[in-house]
Amino acid sequence: MFSSRPKLNAVTILVAGAAMISFSGVWVKLAHVSPTASAFYRVFFGCLFLLPGVLIQRESFAKPFKKYLMAALSSVFFAMDLFCWHKSILFIGPGLATILGNFQVFGLTLVGILFFREKLRLVFIFSLPLAMLGLYLIIGVNWDTLGPESRIGILYGFATAACYIGYLLTLKQLQSDAKNQSRFFYMMLVSLFSSLFLGGILAAGGDSFAIPDIQSLFSLFALGLFSQCIGWVMIANAMPHVRTSRTGLILLLQPLLAFVWDVLFFARPTGMTNWIGVLLTLSAIYMGMAGKGDKAIPAD
Repeated sequence: MFSSRPKLNAVTILVAGAAMISFSGVWVKLAHVSPTASAFYRVFFGCLFLLPGVLIQRESFAKPFKKYLMAALSSVFFAMDLFCWHKSILFIGPGLATILGNFQVFGLTLVGILFFREKLRLVFIFSLPLAMLGLYLIIGVNWDTLGPESRIGILYGFATAACYIGYLLTLKQLQSDAKNQSRFFYMMLVSLFSSLFLGGILAAGGDSFAIPDIQSLFSLFALGLFSQCIGWVMIANAMPHVRTSRTGLILLLQPLLAFVWDVLFFARPTGMTNWIGVLLTLSAIYMGMAGKGDKAIPAD
């Protein structure tokens, strides 16, 4: 994939992947279904699109039973991440919901410090209050004056980040012995288990699986194909060929573009103060990535 001018090709593919998944919130917003239903169809269609990759790569289904258990646990975290994120989009829009989901960077760093004895870096200490300041400027008002829907949406956004931390930790364990193998199989397996979990929530809650119109069908199809399948495959394949610092910077395109699409497509009221808040928050997220030292992974 990267035989000719590998660094340039990898960066281009990484940018394209980040841009592709930045539309996730747009597809969710355009689908006339419940947040749980859109989350279900994202992973359901994603699983169907990933299956040919598994078959073409001739990946073996004969994995240890503990790997299937870990995939099931990882899928629970991922399903809850999507559930909370899609709920957050409903209340506060795709832009802010995506930025809040990317706060997983700070939580993941704290987990590393508390449980894996990773060193606390000075850049991380500065990044957290900067992120809070940026978020304050985006919201623009005090918590006490926010409407109930905005409060619920923000809480769902932070819950998204918390669930995504669990997903990343379990996914890392799941792929720990998958060197020199394609990531199609485990991505497909997590998508499959996530669809079963979300389908169960839909059925238990009496929600509908029906796709009411062509716009919804197209949006959910695009959500599964571009956000769950192609975008993530592009990112996963390009990341090993790009420096960590550049990877983190490029992947910040995802929450930034998500906010831009929210403003352009859904007329989100946004002034100069809000844009300053967006830039401060994304800068803080990048600092948090640099403070942890790992390759960045965007949320949703």
